Amino acid sequence: MAIDLNTLSPRELDSLITQAKKRKTTLKKRKSAAVVRRKIETLARTEGYTVAELFGGSAGAGAGRVRKVAAPAKAPRKLGKVAPKYRNPANKAETWTGRGKHPRWLAAEVAKGKKVEDFLIKA
Repeated sequence: MAIDLNTLSPRELDSLITQAKKRKTTLKKRKSAAVVRRKIETLARTEGYTVAELFGGSAGAGAGRVRKVAAPAKAPRKLGKVAPKYRNPANKAETWTGRGKHPRWLAAEVAKGKKVEDFLIKA
């Protein structure tokens, strides 16, 4: 974070100094990451766990960082098969169920001014 001190007004400099002092006080009150890590490892061991089991990964890798464990991916919702509702009159093999984007043939016809309903398959 680079701050150009030459562009700050005296009031902004005073505010920055106050914020820096507060941050420095906060950091002084904290224990070192190594001390906290040892406490966590000891507590996990006494409860019958390893740090890897609790946080996913080894205790030494990425020391001082807490890693978020990704949620398992959900399987996509499966929709049942649907019979086609629209048919291209120029090519009877081209159909569309009405789900998703319009197929190119239908989009081209709609762009020419026709209505989607004009392509409904009559039961």
